Amino acid sequence: MSDSAIDYPTLRGDAEVIEADGHGEKVLRHADGSYLKIFRRKRLLSSAAWYPYARRFADNAAALARLDVPCPQVIQLHRFPAMRRDVVHYRPLPGLTLRQIIHGARPGLDIPALLGQLGRFVATLHQYGVFFRSIHLGNIVLGNDGRLGLIDIADMQIGRRPLPRFKRKRNFAHLLRYREDRAWLMADGGQAFAEGYAAQAGKGYEAADLQAWLNATAGAGR
Repeated sequence: MSDSAIDYPTLRGDAEVIEADGHGEKVLRHADGSYLKIFRRKRLLSSAAWYPYARRFADNAAALARLDVPCPQVIQLHRFPAMRRDVVHYRPLPGLTLRQIIHGARPGLDIPALLGQLGRFVATLHQYGVFFRSIHLGNIVLGNDGRLGLIDIADMQIGRRPLPRFKRKRNFAHLLRYREDRAWLMADGGQAFAEGYAAQAGKGYEAADLQAWLNATAGAGR
């Protein structure tokens, strides 16, 4: 990943700030609907120095696209060493996050059916070897085409084989980490999600066993 051919003010232009913190801008939106996601290199001696999170984002986007998993489309990567910032310029995945849907952004949806779809989707990711540490309802999008996809995809590993059982359970714990997400996923005791997951995962994954484990994990997180 080489230094950017343009400077940051030019790249930024008059983009709208969508997210920022005490260290500066984190996410910007251009008038054409494309986004800039800005990664700050926190330490000189870290893996981000040789494998920047912007590059990880782009590599994961390419890998997910090969697996036919909807995700953002990367336009270009930029590195600004003097600022200790790496930037990925991308087109977003059209649709609403499941967290937005929880807040009523798309009324009239069949929620049990959506929970079953989510279970099948997560099982598909696991069968593909996708371990997404940042999986939560704010990073899963129900697209305009009715398919589920992923955003904010820098923190991800994609292996060559399906995830082993212990990694799947760890990923379920990630999915249940936030109280609001957990309440929505477990409103029916986890039945719809578990049945969807088991149906997609196939042999060795029983809905009743998964539902019991989800309830135990959700209870521990309260």
